[in-house]
Amino acid sequence: MPITSDPNSSTSRRVPWNKGWLVGQKRPLRPKDVWSIRARLEIDGRERDLTLFNLAIDSKLRAGDLVSLKVEDVQVGGRTRERATIIQQKTARPVQFELTDSTRKSIQAWLARLGSDAGFLFPSPLRSQTHLSTRQYARIVHGWVSDAGPDSPAYGTHSMRRTKAAQIYRKTGSLRAVQLLLREYRPIPRHRG
Repeated sequence: MPITSDPNSSTSRRVPWNKGWLVGQKRPLRPKDVWSIRARLEIDGRERDLTLFNLAIDSKLRAGDLVSLKVEDVQVGGRTRERATIIQQKTARPVQFELTDSTRKSIQAWLARLGSDAGFLFPSPLRSQTHLSTRQYARIVHGWVSDAGPDSPAYGTHSMRRTKAAQIYRKTGSLRAVQLLLREYRPIPRHRG
């Protein structure tokens, strides 16, 4: 932990590691930000980033699960799936999610560019790693957000997970629906007594 010393004082004080940083829960993206980011990625022809963005919104997966997706998770026999199922790393439970038309189109464009021998959907540009790391993904997300205009430190990789759920909550007002979407629903045991 860094220690700062005042040359005029004989005492030292510790500076918190997160001083000046915005920590805590990250906000979901607003619909206009989603539209702005998606449009910018399409215009710039950034197939990987567009696929990563669309899958993050559609799947509501945590960063570790998203970056470790394999081609076979989203495509079978050269055809992109309408629904995908994966096992979450954190909970070891299977989750299923729908792939929208725009997401399937971006996956097809990305895979055409990536090539047929790809194992991971988002391979790392570094030879020492097999797929994008969660840190690389976090940098990509911060780039998207800062390009779109919102206050960048208020958003992070978890914002991508929460975006669709927040939109559905605004429309339905159902917290249970959001819990089910995020696979966080745990029934409360009833006390008999």
